Amino acid sequence: MTDTIKTENRKGFLVDTSRCIGCRSCQVACKQWNKLDADKTKNQGTFENPRDLTPALYNRIKFVEKADDKGEMSWRFLNERCMHCGDAGCMKVCPSPGALYRTKDGIVAYNRDKCISCKYCVSACPFNIPRYDQDEKVSKCHLCLDRIGGGMAPACAKACPTETLKFGSRSELIAKATAAKKTLYGVDDLNGLGVVYALEGPPEQYGLTANPSIPFSIFLWKDVIKPLGILGFWGSIGAMLLHYVTIGPKRIEEEHEEGKEAGHDQ
Repeated sequence: MTDTIKTENRKGFLVDTSRCIGCRSCQVACKQWNKLDADKTKNQGTFENPRDLTPALYNRIKFVEKADDKGEMSWRFLNERCMHCGDAGCMKVCPSPGALYRTKDGIVAYNRDKCISCKYCVSACPFNIPRYDQDEKVSKCHLCLDRIGGGMAPACAKACPTETLKFGSRSELIAKATAAKKTLYGVDDLNGLGVVYALEGPPEQYGLTANPSIPFSIFLWKDVIKPLGILGFWGSIGAMLLHYVTIGPKRIEEEHEEGKEAGHDQ
């Protein structure tokens, strides 16, 4: 499949941040369904836990603390996960065919057995999502492909008590949110994110990048600098072989003959 997608049948999430109560049912349901190990954490002065995604945590609730003019704190919550980008940087740079692939529903999935641990996907993701497990294999949200294949919603959406997470036809979810005058993030970014957010403030307030893009540096390294380095390496080997064939042996023979002649003169 191509690393970009344009289809009306595309599935996706609408995450309505105004509904999220920070209960983290989505985190628990994801771990239970995917049989993921518990993450050992320490209290670091916040209710947010864990503080980041891990190889065994495909989605988490990010706590956004904000003080108003009176110094009173308010919380906003963001469900953080793989965005399943329409133009996925991770897929663009992955050198192992089939390690990262797109399903007919537009989901960016992965096959850990084909992962070669290059970690290009980490550098290419503008949202800092892919993680690597103890076996150095890629790990991230795959939207419960086994459940979707059986006609069910992902475990996180099924468990959400406030319907913050809505899964279904991406175009229909966006149309309903637009009709409700929601402020949406990710509708057109990177050929459309598979996870679209309805936000109550600017993206930066949630730690989201406005106008996200695939880092150019990863393509510069993968497609230009590294091939030139490899070319330079093999060029050096070739030059050494050429020198050996055209100059090296003859020079040794000449030095040997010169040594013999010097011996005879003595």
